[in-house]
Amino acid sequence: MSLTSSKMLPLGSDAPDFKLMDTRTGHLLDLKNIKGEKGTLIMFLSNHCPFVKHINGEIVRLANEYRQLGFGFAGISSNDPESYPEDHPDLMTEVASKNQYSFPYLFDGTQEIARKYQAACTPDFFLFDAELKLIYHGQLDDSRPNNGLHSNGRDIREAMDAVLNNRKVNKDQKPSIGCNIKWKT
Repeated sequence: MSLTSSKMLPLGSDAPDFKLMDTRTGHLLDLKNIKGEKGTLIMFLSNHCPFVKHINGEIVRLANEYRQLGFGFAGISSNDPESYPEDHPDLMTEVASKNQYSFPYLFDGTQEIARKYQAACTPDFFLFDAELKLIYHGQLDDSRPNNGLHSNGRDIREAMDAVLNNRKVNKDQKPSIGCNIKWKT
């Protein structure tokens, strides 16, 4: 595991479109299938990353709460399953079931989508507004494996609450920290 910070994609950037397989259902989904009326959260995840394992419960709570308020959600795994078999799409299906993901868990086998989003680590979070403009790219919260803090999703919840209350999202955003994306060689 290599500790990596997310790259700060410029706020206001358009959400890159995609068409990826949802490992939960076997269906191909694109951004318009995921898009929420109020906003859309794209999360780069990994089956084996301890940073993702630490927050799985909170991202499920977040999705279950905010989907009802008009937000769309998707998890994307872009790790190379040849080098990291724990991230194989078949195991993504198991992880989604075990953690009760209520959102699509998409497989980016070519890694093209991770590159378009400039995703660098897992987890890496991208919150877009109703027009699919980037309004938040940062950490879920201050918790990390072994730092003693319980994951509460505070940073992303504050950004989503700002959208719901017609306020500007705070531009002071801390990058996410986690495992580097396992790029193909």
